[in-house]
Amino acid sequence: MDGFPNLDLGLPPLQKEGQAYFIAGIELWDWWVEARGQAIAHTVPIAELEWLLQEVAELDRLALRLGSFQHQLQIQLKLPLSGLEQLWQQRLQARVPVQYLIGRVHWRHFVLRVSPAVLIPRPETEILIDLAIAATQLQKPSLETSHWADLGTGSGAIALGLATAFPDGLIHAVDTSTAALKIAQLNAQQLNLAEQIQFYQGSWLEPLHHLKGRFSGIVSNPPYIPSALVPELQPEVAWHEPHLALDGGPDGLAAIRHLVTQVPDYLKPGGLLLIEMMAGQGPAVLQLLSQQGSYHSIELHTDLAGIERFALAHRRFTDTCLSVI
Repeated sequence: MDGFPNLDLGLPPLQKEGQAYFIAGIELWDWWVEARGQAIAHTVPIAELEWLLQEVAELDRLALRLGSFQHQLQIQLKLPLSGLEQLWQQRLQARVPVQYLIGRVHWRHFVLRVSPAVLIPRPETEILIDLAIAATQLQKPSLETSHWADLGTGSGAIALGLATAFPDGLIHAVDTSTAALKIAQLNAQQLNLAEQIQFYQGSWLEPLHHLKGRFSGIVSNPPYIPSALVPELQPEVAWHEPHLALDGGPDGLAAIRHLVTQVPDYLKPGGLLLIEMMAGQGPAVLQLLSQQGSYHSIELHTDLAGIERFALAHRRFTDTCLSVI
């Protein structure tokens, strides 16, 4: 790692090129024991401390769990112990997400770069890709080829997932944030998927007007938190993740309402719209899709906790076709 995301936070990089730091195993062990106690006191999962130390010291989880590293004469670190302590205090005191501290996150089978410019991809969002795959397998003619869009791409996670799921398709990733697009493009380059994904700076579907009626699928994890609830989110989210990716307007449905209305013009017949939403928004989103009149086979799907989190709908084939729930 080159520490790129940490520069955005004003923190020391995890590794300076050509520079290494060394520490006795017993000294790192003493720090580890103290840090574990601090994690418990601050209700921070021990797993996050393990993750941080794995990145800084390149120790595996078994060595951490057994404490065997304390017997090593020398351990190489990516930054001095004082820098590690600074990162850890940022996690404890400022509630900076560990993903931002180390600058990356595991999502699906990817390791993605992240910074405070992008929302941290969550495990439940992986289900969007699984739902898209399942929907295309049932659709005749097939939707696997042609154009797909990821609206509000952020780190590029969904676009990258679509690119690997549909290797014969062309993915169009849109975000209004230029800083987020830089992260998404970097991830695409590092995963050798840049040639399959086109990136656009703009608001939702505006940059894609030249592709109206040609999309097999449009996928989005839009902002869906009601404005009044954003400050009440846990500090890791409310203080550090971009509000642009969180704030869904007074009722949380502003972006979803816009997409439901505009997307039909961009889908080819049978093409799908797939949206992530907040717990409890299912009935309202179902009503929006039904009343719009351009969709059929409307479905709600649950996340890993069994909560209705995703809405899936297909563009109807003819104007006389009625929406079916």
